Amino acid sequence: MTVGAISIVVPMRDEREHVDRLVASIAAQDFRGEVEMLVADGGSTDGSPERLREEAERLGVELTLLPNPHRWVSHGLNIAIARARGDLIVRMDCHAAYPSDYLSRLAAAADETGAWNVGGVVAPEGRTPTERAVACAMDSPFGGIGWTRRAARNGRSEVDTVTFGAFRPEAFRHAGLFDESLLRNQDDELNLRLRRAGGRVVLDPAITVGYTPRGSYRKVLRQYYEYGLWKVPVMRKHRQVLSARSLAPLALVTSASLLAGLAPVSRGARRALTAELGLYGSLAALAAAASVRRRGEPPTLLPRVAAAFPAFHLGYGAGTAAGLLRAALRRAGPPRPAPTARDEPSVGGEPSPVGEGPAPAA
Repeated sequence: MTVGAISIVVPMRDEREHVDRLVASIAAQDFRGEVEMLVADGGSTDGSPERLREEAERLGVELTLLPNPHRWVSHGLNIAIARARGDLIVRMDCHAAYPSDYLSRLAAAADETGAWNVGGVVAPEGRTPTERAVACAMDSPFGGIGWTRRAARNGRSEVDTVTFGAFRPEAFRHAGLFDESLLRNQDDELNLRLRRAGGRVVLDPAITVGYTPRGSYRKVLRQYYEYGLWKVPVMRKHRQVLSARSLAPLALVTSASLLAGLAPVSRGARRALTAELGLYGSLAALAAAASVRRRGEPPTLLPRVAAAFPAFHLGYGAGTAAGLLRAALRRAGPPRPAPTARDEPSVGGEPSPVGEGPAPAA
């Protein structure tokens, strides 16, 4: 089926600083078909809806603003998808930057591959030194999303998941909508169901998405902690580990914690801990140097890049451990209600964290 109309779906809450760029990028798209923008607002209090309407009207973007009383991203996406009329449903986010050929390339990839979901390569970009350092770390295979360039080295490739993504409507008919019990990892979980239903997820390296990472290590640590925490419900739901790579941070945190606990009474544990941390530090330094050199950053940024890797891995590993513990306690005790909108804030879509890779790894 040729893509003649595209529906853009966006979850939003308190994004006034970012809506201008989002609307401008949509208005600048060179796709020749119809484009509609459906935004599910999770109760913004910073004037985001008003600003969004003003910019959409000024730039001639067809906008439908929908309420999302639940505030979570999954709910907002599902609300918008239910109103979408396009041949292709493109999931966008306020924090990303989209080149003018983004929609047209997605449409071409969907037409030419027949995949139920297509997406591109994330290009992390920073402004402050810390953002640039985190972007370098993210861009490395050691850090998280650098596998995408290697997965698609020879052109379009079938993968486990893509960031954001452009879905054929039949994907939702066959696989269902986003899981509304998940705060994080809802994209990965949907793509797993999509592939199980017989569809394909295709990564096209000619398609790029600009992404600005968190500007502090504390925020990065929390972000990846949540990734690890919410990976566990996905694994439990589908009764499988999504990829062997996703277990590496958990193994690091578990082994380092055990060795640190034994270190005061065991010389062998002290030696093993020293060796493990030394190996990790060496790998982080090598990966940081390679990423800094490839991206043309100054050598002075190298320590900041190396420091970002532990934020990724320790946050993700600790989150996974906490998720497993929480699951065990819930299984042993009385049932607990699912978190409500008051428990967790709504968050936008993010690049796939550590743990995802090219198909057929599951």
